[in-house]
Amino acid sequence: MSEHASVVVLGGGVVGLSTAYHLARAGVEDVVLLERGSLGEGSSCRAAGGVRAMFTDALNVELGLRSLEAYERFATDLGVDVDLHRVGYLFLVDSDEAMAAFAAAAPVQRSLGLEVRELSVAETVAASPLVSPDGLVGGVLSPRAGHCTPESVVAGYAAGARRHGARLHTGRAVTGVDVVDGVVTAVRTDAGPIATDTVVCATGAWSARVAAWAGVDLPVAALRRHVAITDEVPGLDPATPFTIEHSSSYYFHREGAGLLMGLPDRADVWTEDPRRDESWLEDLGEAVERRTPSLAETGIGIGWAGLYEMSPDHNALIGEATGPGAPSRFLYATGFSGHGFLMAPAVGEVVAALVMRRTPPIDVAALSVDRFTTAGARPELHVV
Repeated sequence: MSEHASVVVLGGGVVGLSTAYHLARAGVEDVVLLERGSLGEGSSCRAAGGVRAMFTDALNVELGLRSLEAYERFATDLGVDVDLHRVGYLFLVDSDEAMAAFAAAAPVQRSLGLEVRELSVAETVAASPLVSPDGLVGGVLSPRAGHCTPESVVAGYAAGARRHGARLHTGRAVTGVDVVDGVVTAVRTDAGPIATDTVVCATGAWSARVAAWAGVDLPVAALRRHVAITDEVPGLDPATPFTIEHSSSYYFHREGAGLLMGLPDRADVWTEDPRRDESWLEDLGEAVERRTPSLAETGIGIGWAGLYEMSPDHNALIGEATGPGAPSRFLYATGFSGHGFLMAPAVGEVVAALVMRRTPPIDVAALSVDRFTTAGARPELHVV
């Protein structure tokens, strides 16, 4: 074979790029990343850009906080301004049961250093004035959170990885993973094989298929989600938080002179096809009229769809394949269920440490795929 790599990272989204960057920055030589299209085109550059750490699972809080810190340093560390707006994350709560669930999660969040505030209905509307108070029982605010620009994050990690010596190949599709006697020996591509003994699967919604080439079962499925950007909203407050209605997952945040909005499909659409379904706009219109009625006459400009990589318990799958039949040195970081972009800085650092057989900054052993056959699932409840 004419090509060789010490590590091959599969997937050119933000998780794969963060991993390649942290590997190369740590001094690992001969790191190769493969992406069948353009960097970030799968899901990363279709993301809403939210960054937060307000989760119910302590591990997710840790990953979110470490990533928030990295996004705050991004311009200094990687030389790219990612347009970070630390305007906060505001959950709109419309039932006593949901408010009790937020309250139950708060002690763990605070113990890990995350500030969260429970708000009255009046305080909630004051924080996000576009919101109608009808049916609300209050809100929960995470002041440190916010949103940034996914394309800039992708570009920053790509430039950083290259600067430290990683090779990033775009337009090169992976077609298989060779395993001989339980050992990874090569990654096959449409431009020829690359000899390697270590692979990181960070292929998002396509991870189940890719892992199967190596005989690894990753329970990840693609779920379509839509995003739209409105026309200009006159008088829009620059401090408008990333606002989410907890019961419906209708959300919005400022995007230029308008708003970026999202809402799940009325019925889940499990597909790897990210093309937009125009009928979704009717559902979005209903949510807007109900929760933000002052926006009912605001026009919609551009919009698109993307894919969430869903795991059975809405928690990430991070680790190294083990067990009968699993090849050595096949690592994975996937199944983030809509949270891959916001966790990518910490996850890349963690996976790089696992590749180098070092102790990672956050113990993610509980996120191994083995949990579904041993300890059991650990459901995350704050999914958007």
